[in-house]
Amino acid sequence: MIPCCPHNTEAKMKINHETVERIAELARLDYSGEAADEIMNDMNKMLDFVDKLKELDTEGVEPLIFMTEETNVLRTDEVEAEITQAEALSNAPKKDMYYFRVPKVIKQQ
Repeated sequence: MIPCCPHNTEAKMKINHETVERIAELARLDYSGEAADEIMNDMNKMLDFVDKLKELDTEGVEPLIFMTEETNVLRTDEVEAEITQAEALSNAPKKDMYYFRVPKVIKQQ
């Protein structure tokens, strides 16, 4: 479990080796033993930065939802230069009669 006290805003969260190992396990990360100290230090620096941000007076500041006031300008989809299935398959390194052939990427366990 990650050491934290959500009900106590004064408690300072610190990352330890156990937390780094748990996060690595959950994220399926593989690292050397010496990298654990560096990872732990980097994560603690991030938490210290967040703690520093808590010192700011945000009273009356509206939450930021979007970075700009602009909205997305989207173009309409228009079909251009269609190619046939045969043309698409003509440059494929591997194909069967109707489909592209690709290497298997998911292994059954």
